[in-house]
Amino acid sequence: MARTKTPEPKPAECSVCKGTGEVSRTVQVGRKRRTVGQQTGFCLNCLGSGEAPE
Repeated sequence: MARTKTPEPKPAECSVCKGTGEVSRTVQVGRKRRTVGQQTGFCLNCLGSGEAPE
């Protein structure tokens, strides 16, 4: 009888982006640096993969 394969463990999620690969940054404009909203970009910690770097 053949042994069943054990599934590989999932990689740990990135602590900065919580595994999504994206982070939001506040956008400020003008001389008084008013906050106008947020902009989404990829996570520089995991480079958008969502997996924790080793």
